[in-house]
Amino acid sequence: MSVTHEDTRGWDAIEAAVVRVVADPSPLHWGTGALPGQTGIYGLSAYRADDHWLLVTFGLTDLFGQGEGAEVSGWGFELTMRVPRTAEQPPAWSLTLLDKLGQYVFGNEQPLASGHRMDPGGPITGEPGTRLTALAFAEDPRLPRIESPLGRALFLTVVGITADELARMKATSTDQVLAALSPLLITDPAR
Repeated sequence: MSVTHEDTRGWDAIEAAVVRVVADPSPLHWGTGALPGQTGIYGLSAYRADDHWLLVTFGLTDLFGQGEGAEVSGWGFELTMRVPRTAEQPPAWSLTLLDKLGQYVFGNEQPLASGHRMDPGGPITGEPGTRLTALAFAEDPRLPRIESPLGRALFLTVVGITADELARMKATSTDQVLAALSPLLITDPAR
């Protein structure tokens, strides 16, 4: 089977899952310039929700039919992140962060999973003024797993956390600490 960008079953499966949980199915979209399987994600969409943006990556799974019949689609997940909606576009730092996480996965050939934690070594926004200096990963609280002819995948939410929350996660568990945060796991740099 020849693979073309006309074969968008993977992309379509992601969008179909997301439009089931958002009121406005018309996202803002950015292409990152990466080609699938090379340096990172292929694109990123921002969906408007009531009081936040739902950010979704495209390209950590098989978007264009390269893995027909595979058990797992690409890396087996796409990243999501929820940030407060205070402007007409999501904050640039959130888009940059998701793009860098995609580069990390491809560059290190290291998939992320629910329960993982990461300390990037400074504020997740790239600017001082936030207490959020680490990341946690959890299965998205609203988006269902994808099952398609290109394999299965899940949505993995990126959550900004404080150094104290990271320490508590190490002492207990990621899920236990995340359960005390907002039900949708919104990352608010002002908290």
